[in-house]
Amino acid sequence: MTAATTIWLAILGVSLTTLLTRGSFVAFAARLKLPPLVEAALRFAPAAVLGALVLPALVLRQGHVDVTLTNPRLMAGLFAAIVMWRSRSMIAAIIAGMGLATLLRLYA
Repeated sequence: MTAATTIWLAILGVSLTTLLTRGSFVAFAARLKLPPLVEAALRFAPAAVLGALVLPALVLRQGHVDVTLTNPRLMAGLFAAIVMWRSRSMIAAIIAGMGLATLLRLYA
C-alpha cells in the first residue's frame, strides 16, 4: 500500500467516524429523551468549553502561570468580564477588553 493510499484511507476513516458519531445525534435526537438533570447540566456546556479555551490564554505567560496584576492579558480579560457583567453587551466587552489589552501592551 502506498503512502497516498494510506492517507486517503485515513481521511475516509476519520470522515466516516465523524459522520456516524455526529450524525447519530441528529438522526435520533427526536427519539432520545435525556433525564432533566442531564439536560440542565448540558446547558452549561458551552460556557464550560469557552472557559476551558480562554482561561489558559489569559493566565499562561511564556509557558508559566501568571495570575499577577502585571499580566496584561489577565487584566484585560477581567476588565472585559466586568464590562460584560455590567452592560450585558458582548460588543462592549470585546471593545473594552481589546482596548485595554492594546493599551497595556503598548504602554506597559
